[in-house]
Amino acid sequence: MKGVVVKSTGSWYLVRDAEGKLHRARLRGKFKIKGLKVSNPLAVGDRVEFDIEDTEEETAVIHKIEDRENYIIRQSTHKSAHSHIIAANVDLALLIVTLVSPRTSFGFMDRFLVTAEAYDIPAMLIFNKTDLYDEDVMEYQRQISHMYEKIGYPSLAVSAHKNEGIDEIKALLHDKTTLLSGHSGVGKSSLINLIVPDLELKTSEISDFSDKGVHTTTFAEMFEIDPETFVIDTPGIKELGIVDIPPAELSHFFPEMRERLNQCRFNNCTHFNEPGCAVIEAVRHNEISLTRYESYLSMLHGQDNRK
Repeated sequence: MKGVVVKSTGSWYLVRDAEGKLHRARLRGKFKIKGLKVSNPLAVGDRVEFDIEDTEEETAVIHKIEDRENYIIRQSTHKSAHSHIIAANVDLALLIVTLVSPRTSFGFMDRFLVTAEAYDIPAMLIFNKTDLYDEDVMEYQRQISHMYEKIGYPSLAVSAHKNEGIDEIKALLHDKTTLLSGHSGVGKSSLINLIVPDLELKTSEISDFSDKGVHTTTFAEMFEIDPETFVIDTPGIKELGIVDIPPAELSHFFPEMRERLNQCRFNNCTHFNEPGCAVIEAVRHNEISLTRYESYLSMLHGQDNRK
């Protein structure tokens, strides 16, 4: 049988089959993902093949993980030498950000966008809590949106509190598997509850089924909005470490730098202090945002702006 992982509880997984039926499943033996040192061999969104193990308990055994189209990954918070896959096979990644209460840093936003860029996942910024903005903050948000939109990242300003912008988000999600992510406190849960009105019922269904005698550690959960539309909800991310991107390739995942790579004097330019660097010249002439360039340098030099 084939299915999709919709929840992970550490040692057990919840798999939805093609007919929408849920199966509590475990992995057969140890799986190692080629080229990846990860703390979780299976992630929400993974497509798997499984066999029914116990018809009374409705448990199953996963014996194959299909190749991933893409995934979002970060450094593991528990194992320093490992990474953690947040979700796999994603059509769109929405990063929920706030400029007030709390404020999402440029460093965090840019790390998320670089990760999405590296794994070929279209990404978009959702500015929540606009009901808390005064005129100055509203203008600041418009400037930030313009900065990201001109390099290819659309944005949307919404208010979960006032139910504003929800229809626009729903339209974005249609016929896609979409990852929603962000810091704790940005209002992600409120947005998801508005997007999926019967979420409490869906959450209860999954929890009742998957928590039978199992200590759960929530990584992410997938919810079906309609037969072709799915949302992956993730726990609030405190920090997002860059994984498996060599320094020499980092600028390839900044669209505004990538388009200038052949214009530098040296073909191995790191865009730090080399003469004849087209990226540095673009920063000086305000053609590349200084905040984006500072994020790039922070990642390049391994400084911790993950928060």
